[in-house]
Amino acid sequence: MVAPRNNAPARSPRWLRRTLLGAACAVAGGVSLAAKPAVLLRFSHVVAPDTPKGQMALRFQALVHERSGGRIRVEVFPDSQLWGDDDEMEALRLGAVEMLAPSLSKFGNAGVPEFEVFDLPYLFADLAQVRRVTQGAVGRGLLQRLGRQQMLGLGFLDNGFKQMSATRPLRTPADFRGLRVRVQASRVLAAQMRALGARPVVLPFGETQRALASGVVDAAENPLSNFLTQGLAPWQPHVTLTQHGYLGYAVVSNPRFWASLSQADHRLLASALEDALAHGNRLSADLDRQALAMLRRTPGVMLHEPSAAERAALRQAVQPAWDGLRRSLGPGLLNDVRNALITG
Repeated sequence: MVAPRNNAPARSPRWLRRTLLGAACAVAGGVSLAAKPAVLLRFSHVVAPDTPKGQMALRFQALVHERSGGRIRVEVFPDSQLWGDDDEMEALRLGAVEMLAPSLSKFGNAGVPEFEVFDLPYLFADLAQVRRVTQGAVGRGLLQRLGRQQMLGLGFLDNGFKQMSATRPLRTPADFRGLRVRVQASRVLAAQMRALGARPVVLPFGETQRALASGVVDAAENPLSNFLTQGLAPWQPHVTLTQHGYLGYAVVSNPRFWASLSQADHRLLASALEDALAHGNRLSADLDRQALAMLRRTPGVMLHEPSAAERAALRQAVQPAWDGLRRSLGPGLLNDVRNALITG
């Protein structure tokens, strides 16, 4: 049995506090907890409630409550209150939570290396290209592969494109040399930073702010909405609009939990999730535009936009990350992705 993240007994005050926090989040989403549900679904994630993923989870919660008449209850646990980056997938496999939305970068180390294709730098030009992959045959095939690791893939969610933040502008490969850059646990992301002359430091998302504040790392890559909601500006005054990589999530469930449901409940949950994901994707695009406008007005934050020549130099410098993934996965998946981008 998986213990809570603090490894305390199930009835410890901290565990009870987490349970109450989850209940408070459910109430905030407009869902009454008075009636005992026939089905309880715990949805844990690691980001703030006001992010695209947080809002998607709350929309899913509300839609399920509405469409099931309260018979199915979704309890949302944001901000790593229940499980964090380092233990959420194990918790899902063992039935300690029913639904997650991990970053796509996490699935490589979880035994599905094909997901590392999403970490390739400069793979996508815009979100329309992302959708050609995630909402087509390639995306469906990737979700099916999650079954190998006792996870049921249900859909994809955008969080937008990543930009670099640091204590100095990062416009050229030379600017990266010697920096310690926080990255997710991904071979591709680590290879990308090493190719730029930086040192990749793998840290859970929830520890990023503290690591930047204490000087454990010097730089980070995030969508602008994450940069704002995590309050990174005091330690990262320079934001370079590199648009170098995509950050998205896959919503996954525990297969045993899913198999325990009726076909009617499958359809209800799948329909609610489809609508919630569409809402989250719209919100992601909107928040990215709003975050950029807000950062332009934020005192002390300096935005930098690389020139076409600087972008070309960055793209060339990170080519080793592409070469490494091609060697480890073979050309098949990369060809499928490129064909999807070309044909739509």
